[in-house]
Amino acid sequence: MSAGSAPSGDEKSKHLPSKKPPWAVDVQFIDAMRYLALHNTLVGIGLRDRIRVGASGQIITAFDIARTIALGADWCNAARGFMFAPGCVQAQTCHTGKCPTGVTTQDALRQRALVVPDKAERVYNFHHNTLKAFAELLAAAGLDHPNQLGPEHVIRRISPTSVQSLATVYPFLTPGQLLVDPDNVPMFRRYWAKASAQSFALQQ
Repeated sequence: MSAGSAPSGDEKSKHLPSKKPPWAVDVQFIDAMRYLALHNTLVGIGLRDRIRVGASGQIITAFDIARTIALGADWCNAARGFMFAPGCVQAQTCHTGKCPTGVTTQDALRQRALVVPDKAERVYNFHHNTLKAFAELLAAAGLDHPNQLGPEHVIRRISPTSVQSLATVYPFLTPGQLLVDPDNVPMFRRYWAKASAQSFALQQ
């Protein structure tokens, strides 16, 4: 880390435990559940093999990529990490043109803070080492390709003393299940009858 915010491209900490309590709520993890819901829906209506799912949003580390693919994404798009690499400090001034590190500004004076040859190397290192770390995670799981990742490869701490794989924590639908017996799928039971192919609005 540089200046306490920008990754240097060195992901040696990817296997280290989080500093927060292991049972604390993980907002990023909850966010990733969206992909599981989408994956389940497509499987349930028999369209998963015809539709590819691209994921984005808070995907920064190799583990973010692995977890998101394990939950049903076919590929990941990342932006945040590539903003951090050249020096973004999340000053939340992108829209004002007054970015203090010169990353998101049209101000010629502020742009001088962004030394392109130096920052380009940092972005390259971040990308290279993230993919390297991702390959290491796959190898550690005994896998040869990202498409082999599944929910059984992600372990979730559900209490201070208990862990489970996502394959046992969450329900996974079988192909066409929503078309045949949606009432026996708790996570869809409430809204499936209110859905319509003709409208995005909930039906009464």
